[in-house]
Amino acid sequence: MRIQKKIENYWKDRASDYSEAIWKEMESFKKNAWINLIDQYRPAGKPLKVLDIGTGPGFFAMLLSLMGHQVTAIDCTENMIREAKHNTERVDVQVDFHVMDSHNLEFADETFDLILCRNLVWTLRAPMDAYREWHRVLKPKGRLLVFDGNWGLRLHDPEMQRQYEEDKKRAKELGIIDTHDKANMAESDAITKELFLSKVRRPQWDAAALVDCGYDKVFIETDISERVRSEEDKILYRSTPMFMVGAEKK
Repeated sequence: MRIQKKIENYWKDRASDYSEAIWKEMESFKKNAWINLIDQYRPAGKPLKVLDIGTGPGFFAMLLSLMGHQVTAIDCTENMIREAKHNTERVDVQVDFHVMDSHNLEFADETFDLILCRNLVWTLRAPMDAYREWHRVLKPKGRLLVFDGNWGLRLHDPEMQRQYEEDKKRAKELGIIDTHDKANMAESDAITKELFLSKVRRPQWDAAALVDCGYDKVFIETDISERVRSEEDKILYRSTPMFMVGAEKK
């Protein structure tokens, strides 16, 4: 569990930075872009019982609540949950928040219609264990939606690292502000290099893993950047497209 403690200590210090970032999203085209994308892939019906895993400062928790769903949201750090509670109060929605390990959920079997997360799975110490656990708490015909990128692969792939550095340089020349500039990148990279998913190419790995875990009807969009990223984001994160991988429980 040593790596888990490192992960929690790192992310708890990023709460305020990410809270500021999600309000920029809420006040931009991204709010409706994400609503439309989620509506495309979520199970039919409303309201759904939704679990937002790794909620961070609560972006998805706010969105899904505003969409009329019953939302439970978890994160592994108190700081993130504190920010998320404050943010949901600002938009006057009710969310059931918990500090919880996403590998070991404190919910009964078959509780949720929809589970989703963004930029979370790459940070997990044991993603296969998490996918199995999420399968357990999904209802039959419930769906899992994962939005993520190959964020750590550059640390094991020199060509990706070169492209990453080019993107950072170009963004700086254009005056584009990167939230990660406030981070301790040496610490971040040291943790990331240890993670399993920094060594495999996704979403191919996820698709196979979800089938092995018993999910049905796996579906993928290999690059959703045009749908949910701003023009500045496309420059800053050009070498790391955001993908979506989803699955339905039998």
